[in-house]
Amino acid sequence: MEQKELEKFMMLALHEAKKAESEDEVPVGAIVVVNGKVVAKAHNKKNQKHNALLHAEMLALEKAQKKLDDWHLLDATLFVTLEPCPMCAGACINARLKSVVFGAKDPKAGCFGSIFNFSEAKFNHKPKIVSGILEEQCGQILTNYFKQKRSGQKCKLKKQN
Repeated sequence: MEQKELEKFMMLALHEAKKAESEDEVPVGAIVVVNGKVVAKAHNKKNQKHNALLHAEMLALEKAQKKLDDWHLLDATLFVTLEPCPMCAGACINARLKSVVFGAKDPKAGCFGSIFNFSEAKFNHKPKIVSGILEEQCGQILTNYFKQKRSGQKCKLKKQN
C-alpha cells in the first residue's frame, strides 16, 4: 500500500480511537482492511465492560472473522493507532494477518518492536509490520487522554450494572 492509502486507513482507526475517548476508554482504535475495503472496526471497551480482553485489536479481529466466516485473515491488514500489546500481537499472528500497521509506539507494552518483536520470533506466521503511520496524531490522543486523567478530571463513564 502507498503512504496515502496507509494514512487514509489510519485516519479511520483514529476516528475509532476518538469514539473510545468519548466513552472514557483509553483511546485506541483499530480497523481491518481486505482488498482495500474496511471489513471491521472497533475501539477499546475494557473499561466499560470490565474485561481486560476487550482491546480494539481483539474486537476488530473478532468482527472481521465473523464477517468473513473464517478465522484465517490471510489477506487482511490490521490498522491500529497504538502498537499491539503481547495479547494483541499474538492474536495478529494466530489470525494469520497479512500485515499490521500501527501509529504510535508503545514503550511500556508494545510487541512489534518496542519491548519485544513478535514478528522476529520463531512463530509459524509473520505478518508484515509497518509502524509510524500518523504517529504524531496517534500518540497525541493518548497523551491528551492520560494528561486529563492525571489532572484529576472526573471519569465520564458510569459503572454499568
